[in-house]
Amino acid sequence: MKQRISIDPITRLEGHGKIEIFLDEAGNVANAYLLIPELRGFERFCVGRPIEEMALLTNRICGVCPEAHHMAAAKAADAVYHVDPPPAAKKLRELLYSAFYFTDHTTHFYALAGPDFVMGPDAPVAERNILGVIHKVGLEIGGKVIQARKYGHAVVEIIGGRKVHPCTSIPGGLTKGITEEQRQEIEKMGRWAIEFAQFSLKLFADMVLGNKTYLDLILGDIYTHKTYYIGTVDENNKVNFYDGKVSVVDPEGKRLGKYAAHEYTDWIAEHVEPWTYLKFPYLKQIGWKGFVDGKDSGVYCATPLARLNASDGMATPLAQEEYEKFYQTLGGKPVHQRLATHWARLIELLYAAERWVELATDPEITSDNFHTVPTEKPTEGVGIVEAPRGTLTHHYWTDERGVVTKANLIVGTTNNYAPISMSIKKAAQNFIKQGVTVTEGLLNRVEMAFRLYDPCFGCATHSLPGQMPMIVTIRNAQGEVVDTIRRD
Repeated sequence: MKQRISIDPITRLEGHGKIEIFLDEAGNVANAYLLIPELRGFERFCVGRPIEEMALLTNRICGVCPEAHHMAAAKAADAVYHVDPPPAAKKLRELLYSAFYFTDHTTHFYALAGPDFVMGPDAPVAERNILGVIHKVGLEIGGKVIQARKYGHAVVEIIGGRKVHPCTSIPGGLTKGITEEQRQEIEKMGRWAIEFAQFSLKLFADMVLGNKTYLDLILGDIYTHKTYYIGTVDENNKVNFYDGKVSVVDPEGKRLGKYAAHEYTDWIAEHVEPWTYLKFPYLKQIGWKGFVDGKDSGVYCATPLARLNASDGMATPLAQEEYEKFYQTLGGKPVHQRLATHWARLIELLYAAERWVELATDPEITSDNFHTVPTEKPTEGVGIVEAPRGTLTHHYWTDERGVVTKANLIVGTTNNYAPISMSIKKAAQNFIKQGVTVTEGLLNRVEMAFRLYDPCFGCATHSLPGQMPMIVTIRNAQGEVVDTIRRD
C-alpha cells in the first residue's frame, strides 16, 4: 500500500506549492500538508530603503495583485508621515482599487475556479482549464472575459500610471489626477463592468446553483469549517476594500470587535511550524490551539466569504440584493460552507463594479487637489487594505530620515494558511480511503479545497536569487524517517 501521495505542483493558483498526503497502513489519510518550500524575504529587502519607495518596491512582490501592495504601502507611508491625503486622492486610489478588484475576481472565477464547475471536477486535465470553459460556454463569453480584464487594466493605467505595478501613490496622496475626458472613459467602462458582473452571477446561478451535484457539494460537510472571520468594513459595517476598520466575528456570527490599522498587533499573532516557510496568523485573544476549528480555536478566515460574514451587508444596491439572496439561499449568517466563497467572490465583483461607477461619477474625482505635502517627522505606520484573497497589512518602522529600519507584512494568503491546511486535510480524508482508487479527478477535488481560497503563493512567499538550502524528510505512517533529501 502506498503510504504517501504527492500533488506536485498544485495547479491553477498564483505561485506554486505542493500537497503531501500521508496514509496509514489501512490506506486511510493520516495527515495532509500544504508545503511552501520557499523563503519569505521582502521584509528584509525593505530595510534600508526610503519609506516613499515602499509603494513601488513591494508591488513587485506579485504581478497578480501589485495594486494591493501599492495601496497598503502607500497608506502605511501616509501614516509614517502623519499626513492625511485630500479627499480626491483617497477617492482616486479607491477607484483604481475597485477596477483592480473587478479584474482580479474575474480572473479567478473564469480561469482558476470556473473549470471545476463549468467542465466538472472529473473532466480530463486537457479540458479543465480556461480554454475548455470558453469552448463550452462560447467564444462570445470568452471575449467578454478578455474585455473585462482590458477595462480593469485600463483604469489602473489611467490613474496608476502603468497597467501593472502602479507608480502614482506617494505619501500624502497621488502624483497626478485625472481629466474630465478620462473620467468619462472610466465611467463608461464601469457601467459595462456592472453588466458583466450581473452576467457572471447569472452564469453561476445557471451552471452551479442549478446543478444539484454541485449544490450538494457546496452544502455538504466536506468543504465546511466553522472558524472566526475577518474583513474590512466602513462606518456602517458594510464591506469596503480600501478603507475602514477590520471587523472580527466568531463562528456564530457575533462580532468580537473591530480594529484600526495601527491596532492590528492587539488582535493578530503568528504561529510558526518547522515544515514550511509560511506563518500561521491567529487571533491573539483566542490563542493558537492547532489546526482545528470552533469557537475555542484562534484560527480565522479572510476571504470574500469571510468579508461577507464579517459585515452587515454591501454598500451598493445591486450587490446588497445579491448579498441578501446569498444568505437566504444558504440558510442565514454566517455561512461556513467554504465552496460558497466562489459565489461570494462574484457578489464582490458586482460591488467593485458599482463602486467603480459611484467614484467615477463623484464631482470631486477630477479635483486638482490630489496631494498634501508631508511636513511632520517620519516615525512608524501601518496600512491595511483588503486584497482579493484576504486582509493585507503593511507595517513599517523608520528613522528620522524616513528610512525603513524594520518591516512586517501579513499578506492575504498568509491569513488563510491555517484554514487552507485544514480544508486540504479534511477533503483528503473524505475522498481518499481504503479500497478507493486514487484518480486524477479525485486529487483535483482535494485541490479544490485550496483553490476556493484563491491563494497567491507568489505573494505570500518569496525566494532569494539562486537555489536555497532545503532538507526534505520523508516519514512513514509510524513517523519513522525513511529517506532524507538535501539541497545545499
